[in-house]
Amino acid sequence: MTNPSHGRTRVLVTGGSIAGPTLAWGLSKAGFDVTLLERSDKPRETGQNIDIRGLGREVLFRMGIQETIMQNLTGEEGTRFVDEQGTPYAVFPREEGQDGPTAEIEILRGRLAQILVDVVPDDVDLRFGDFVTAVRQDDTGVDVTFDGGTDERFDLLLVAEGRSSRTRRLVFAEETTLRDFGVSITYGTLDRHPDDVDTWDWYTGTRGRVVSLRPDNEGTIRASMSFESEPFGFETLPVAVQLQILGERFRGAGWKAERVLEGFTARPDEFYTQRMEQVIVSTFGKGRVALVGDAAWGSGPTGMGTTLALVGAHILTGELSAHPGRPDVAFARYEQLMRGYADSAQGLPRGGARLMHPSTSLGVKALRGATRVAASAPVRRFFQNNLLTSEKHVPKLPEYPLLRAGV
Repeated sequence: MTNPSHGRTRVLVTGGSIAGPTLAWGLSKAGFDVTLLERSDKPRETGQNIDIRGLGREVLFRMGIQETIMQNLTGEEGTRFVDEQGTPYAVFPREEGQDGPTAEIEILRGRLAQILVDVVPDDVDLRFGDFVTAVRQDDTGVDVTFDGGTDERFDLLLVAEGRSSRTRRLVFAEETTLRDFGVSITYGTLDRHPDDVDTWDWYTGTRGRVVSLRPDNEGTIRASMSFESEPFGFETLPVAVQLQILGERFRGAGWKAERVLEGFTARPDEFYTQRMEQVIVSTFGKGRVALVGDAAWGSGPTGMGTTLALVGAHILTGELSAHPGRPDVAFARYEQLMRGYADSAQGLPRGGARLMHPSTSLGVKALRGATRVAASAPVRRFFQNNLLTSEKHVPKLPEYPLLRAGV
C-alpha cells in the first residue's frame, strides 16, 4: 500500500465540506500523506442550518472542537408549524438534552465546514478549484486524472462528496441506485426583518408546497421552498429559469411565499436546489476506493446527514489507521459499523416526503391535525424518540488512540 516514492500511505480525499476535512484531520494525525480536494475555488461559506446529534457530539469532543461549535450556534429556539397568517398551531421547543426538530446543536453548514478546515493540520495538501474526471485502480494504488489536466497516483481514494457525487459515478455506477422521493427543494438567504423570530417556522400549503424560515447568527434568515413533483430536470436548469418556475409554482401559496421568492431573486449566488432522493449503494468500499457521507448514504434533509458524515469519517479513518496496509479489512470493518446506523437514520418511509407535501385542503388540514397531536406534551417525547428521524442501530464507537486532539 505504501508508495515507495514518498514512504507514507498517500490518500486523496475528495470533498471539502464536512466528512472530507474530518477525514483529513484524522488521517494526517495517523501518519498518512493526505491531499484534500474541493471542487469550489474557495472554501464553501454558504449553506443552510444543519444539526449535530448523538454520536456526532462524541466526534466533536475527540477532535477538540466542541467549544468552538457551541460558540457558533444559530440561536434557533425551536420549531413552529404556522398557518396562512403565521399563527403557530404546533410548537416543538428546543430542549436541553433532547433533539427534536430543532437539535441542541444547530449551526450553519458553511461555518461548520470552516471550523473543520481550520483544524486540518498544515501538512495536508489543500487544493481548491479542481475535481476528478477519471479513476483507474489496481492492486497497489489508484491513478487519478484531474479536470486541470494532471494525472497522479495515490494509495487510496476516499470520496466524501455530496449525494450527486461525480467521483462515485466513476467507480460505483453499477453499485448505486437512486430512490426518488417526489420532492424538489430550493434554498437561499434573505435579509432579516425586525419582526422575524428565532424559531424555525414551517408552513404547509396546498398543491404540495412548503415554505420555511430559519434564523442564523449572521443577521440574515435562511429559507427553503419545496414542492411535490415528478422529476422534470428542475435541478439542472439555469437559476433564472428555476426562479421563474418557482414563482409560478408558489403563486398564491400564502404566508411569506412572496417574500422568500423576492429574497431568492435578490441573492442568486446563495440560491441552490436539490432533488430529494436517497442514495443506495450496495458497498461502501471497492478495491482501494471508499465512499463516506452523503456520497454513500445521502437522502436529503432528514436531520442526521451531518452526524453520519462526522461519525462515518471518524470510523473510516480509525479503521484505516488500525489496519495499515489492509484497506480491504479497514473498509469491511467500516461498513460493518456504519451500515445499519446509516440505513436506519437516512431511511425515510416510502411516501413520507409526499405526505409532508399534501395536494388538497383536506390533506393540509389532516397534516396540521396530526402535527398538533405530535406537539402536545403527552406525545411530543414519544414522537421525537420514535417517529422523528433520529439515531437508531447506533454503533459502539471504537477508541482510536491517535484520533484525539492533542495526541
